[in-house]
Amino acid sequence: MDNTTRSRTFPDHDEANATPPLPEAAAPVYYEGCPGCAMERKVENNTGIPYKEFVFVGVTSLASALPISSLFPFLYFMIQDMRVAKNEQDIGVYAGLLGASYMAGRFAGSLFWGVVADRVGRKPIIAFSLFTVVILNTLFGLSINYWMALTTRLLLGSLNGMLAPMKAYCVEVCRPEHHALGLSVVNDYIISHTAITIY
Repeated sequence: MDNTTRSRTFPDHDEANATPPLPEAAAPVYYEGCPGCAMERKVENNTGIPYKEFVFVGVTSLASALPISSLFPFLYFMIQDMRVAKNEQDIGVYAGLLGASYMAGRFAGSLFWGVVADRVGRKPIIAFSLFTVVILNTLFGLSINYWMALTTRLLLGSLNGMLAPMKAYCVEVCRPEHHALGLSVVNDYIISHTAITIY
């Protein structure tokens, strides 16, 4: 074999290790009337921390934590006044069922609300959940018997699909360098509200 055939068949060491040039990033395409496109455009244009959106998330986080933690200081007395327990030892069982019914409802409805939030959008689900918190918490406070209280708590949990869309909304409204700050807003408000109501 002569040198020309050899160089065509076996390239030099530098040519074999050369990396191909990276393709240029395509400009993002935005569609008219697309809420996700509008949010991405807003995030791209805003380089700072979105304080207005974080305040919105903080207030809704407080509303989400309200049904969880505000119940327990008076639950024992509520069950006692409803006279559902046959003796004093049974009050704890009924109080535990009533307190757990909210989380059972959230467990049952959270997957559904996640799918709906992906299709409809985050804000409508958060607004609907705030509405159900106000209505069903009021009905729970006006409960005349144990089964009405249990039903309203269960419905309150299953119709409250607020927490997951709020976390997703926090990630969507800010740039990647602020994602941790956005997620901490949700958790800090819930933890601080729980700590305040315990004391």
